[in-house]
Amino acid sequence: MSDEITQIFKDAGAILEGHFLLTSGLHSPVYWEKFRVLQYPHYTQRLCQLIAEHFKEDNVQVVAGPTTGGIILAFEVARQMGVKGMFAEKEGEARVFRRGFTINPDERVLIVDDILTTGSSINEVMEAIKKLKGTIVGIGVLVDRSEQKKGFGVPLFSCLRSATTTYHPDKCPLCAAGIPLVKPGGQT
Repeated sequence: MSDEITQIFKDAGAILEGHFLLTSGLHSPVYWEKFRVLQYPHYTQRLCQLIAEHFKEDNVQVVAGPTTGGIILAFEVARQMGVKGMFAEKEGEARVFRRGFTINPDERVLIVDDILTTGSSINEVMEAIKKLKGTIVGIGVLVDRSEQKKGFGVPLFSCLRSATTTYHPDKCPLCAAGIPLVKPGGQT
């Protein structure tokens, strides 16, 4: 299975090598540009199918993700599961559900996200769900690139696990070597 997923990312040109500033603030020699995959509906459908199938026995009632890649994933996983899909947006340091999205108390929620590195986006969505008293049944991601497995207290499924080295900016050997730092994607 991991060969198929890796090939999807390769075929889409989504595995970039160089010196990248990640959203987390960390630096990495590899960047997973998920939008190069998500632009192809057949790839998105296939990856979301893996997540939906993994959680099909968990009585999921809502699929939620963080903006921005999580919007696409939440919609497609929800579509395949026949439930509602929504997303949590940044508001200050937290994420909130706006635009009329609601999670009822005890409603069973599956969180989806694109690339897992530090888990901060997922933790923010978890907090937003907990404030609404929803029940988190699991987390599904396209790629878990974290160096150490994350413990969220609920089952975590990744279409692909590919631990990727990251560096704190002050200890980055790529910076020390003078390799230009690239700020990819939609980061501002």
